[in-house]
Amino acid sequence: MVHFPFYIARRYLFSKKSTNAINLISAVSVLGVAVATMALVVTLSVFNGFHDMVVSFFTQFDPQLKIVPIEGKTAPADDPILEKIKQLKAIDVVTETVEDQALAIYGDKQAMVMVKGVDDNFDELTHINEILIGDGQFELRAGTLQYGILGARLALKLGTGARFPGFLRIYAPRRDGQLDMMSPQEAFVEDSLMSPGVVFNVKQAKYDSEYIIVPISFARTVFDQQGMVSSLELRLKPDSNFDRVKQEIQQIAGSKYSVLDRYEQQAETFKIMNIEKLLAYVFLTFILLVACFNIIGSLSMLIIEKKDDVKTLRNLGATDRQINRIFQMEGRMISLFGAVIGIALGLLLCFLQEQFGIVKLGESTGDFVVNAYPVSVHALDIVVIFFTVLVVGILAVWYPVRYMSRRLLANADRNELS
Repeated sequence: MVHFPFYIARRYLFSKKSTNAINLISAVSVLGVAVATMALVVTLSVFNGFHDMVVSFFTQFDPQLKIVPIEGKTAPADDPILEKIKQLKAIDVVTETVEDQALAIYGDKQAMVMVKGVDDNFDELTHINEILIGDGQFELRAGTLQYGILGARLALKLGTGARFPGFLRIYAPRRDGQLDMMSPQEAFVEDSLMSPGVVFNVKQAKYDSEYIIVPISFARTVFDQQGMVSSLELRLKPDSNFDRVKQEIQQIAGSKYSVLDRYEQQAETFKIMNIEKLLAYVFLTFILLVACFNIIGSLSMLIIEKKDDVKTLRNLGATDRQINRIFQMEGRMISLFGAVIGIALGLLLCFLQEQFGIVKLGESTGDFVVNAYPVSVHALDIVVIFFTVLVVGILAVWYPVRYMSRRLLANADRNELS
């Protein structure tokens, strides 16, 4: 008797009804749930695709691990804690950085910029060589000359191009002293940079529109930060256990420094993307809920049609609870079939989009970072979607079916008494 409600519900679902409209409404119910499920799969996979794409951009510029002081903007470069971290066997490349805002002027154009001073091994720490544009190479100095590598959008804003003649002037306010209105230029430290013939293009406005990569000695001079660092950037050896090494470094850093991975370095960006994905999930779940209302209509007509069967089932010994479970099981099966069909269709569409780029971002090639919507299917999302459909389907039909089946049984009792 354990499988009795399922057995009857299965027969009711697939058997031909006396009224064809019931079969049609049942098919529409399955189709509605399938379409809503498919929309969930495709939409969340597109969000995953954009998320993974943004991660790949930041990977080219951000280090694997970044150690920053919790209090203040800088810390002594010879801090024993930082020195101990540098000596860890799992560390492959270490770069000291000094980073702050300044004013850049080239010709008659100017812009507020973020000057990032790095060691000469910065190209070994990151994948910056893969995002350089121009006829030069990654180079920060040549003898006494100091080079600055601009973000592509910043170079366009200042009108420098990849290789600019002359000097790019950098101004930073002095750390101490008061502004003399008779000689305001004395309140700033000024220095100049030349071009190595390249710009970088991370394809993220945060970097491309604001950043200039310079030698760390230049940044320390301009910002008066001799012997200081804004952060310590690390790359681990390929065979290192990332989570274990990060935890070890955090234990050494204690409460004085924060150890940030790439996601934590861009916490605001990924937080916004996760919120957008969550909102899309919530809105599409509401659409799924509306689609489940079709199931209620299908079950209502089925209950009316099977009122004579209810009498027969009761005479055969079925309890009122089992009869109620028959119709509840019918709704669950419709949700299940809709979920399976919708997930299958969603995965098929994602595969076609990934292979052929069917849905484009724009009409002209090159207008966007990618030409077609990126997709990335995550197994966890599929599991969440599957159980969401089942839960929403069960909750949507639970009370209406319970109410209608009770009324049917009550009417059957009255008819028997009469």
